[in-house]
Amino acid sequence: MRMLRSRQKRVMYWGAALLVAPPVLIALPQHASPQTTPDALAFTLDAAQSTVHWTLGSSLHTVHGTFALKRGSFLMDAGTGKASGEIVVDATSGKSGNDGRDKKMHRDVLESGRFSEIIFRPDSVAGKFDKQGDSTVQVHGTFLLHGSEHELTVPVQANLSGDHWSATAKLSVPFIEWGLKNPSTWLLKVDHSVNVELDLKGTVEAQTAQ
Repeated sequence: MRMLRSRQKRVMYWGAALLVAPPVLIALPQHASPQTTPDALAFTLDAAQSTVHWTLGSSLHTVHGTFALKRGSFLMDAGTGKASGEIVVDATSGKSGNDGRDKKMHRDVLESGRFSEIIFRPDSVAGKFDKQGDSTVQVHGTFLLHGSEHELTVPVQANLSGDHWSATAKLSVPFIEWGLKNPSTWLLKVDHSVNVELDLKGTVEAQTAQ
């Protein structure tokens, strides 16, 4: 008898819940899918118009070089500071103007035959970002180099003009600290960090709120 009463109570409880649930659900705000705010922007990189320059100091002289960008696209919400996407550099394109030095860089340091891409994936932007004109922001994200991920914050000077954008950034990459081989010899000692300058260009469009 006690089990029967308990079962009846459960049936009455769930019956009441089913009657109450529809009006309650209708009254609640509907947020089944993520919202795109009016401040969301989609950036596409023009790899052909963008450059990566790097310099590496040594005991004898400073080495200058370049990398080529492969592709890039990312979303940024100026209202929330959230970001996503990636900028991809072709690791195999690295040049310093000396064939022997470049061969050693690709074979022994970058191992670009195995790790052919260097990638930065932004996840947040700090600072006031204007939809038109100049902005100075700090872009935080993950830097993928030689198969390993590293947290990094990059200071960026950006400009938006109509549907085009440009940005410059300077950063120091502690490649030896991050596990890459030290190319120093008994005669030539190199710095443990390489300085990188990016000059990026592309197109931008506002995202429609959903």
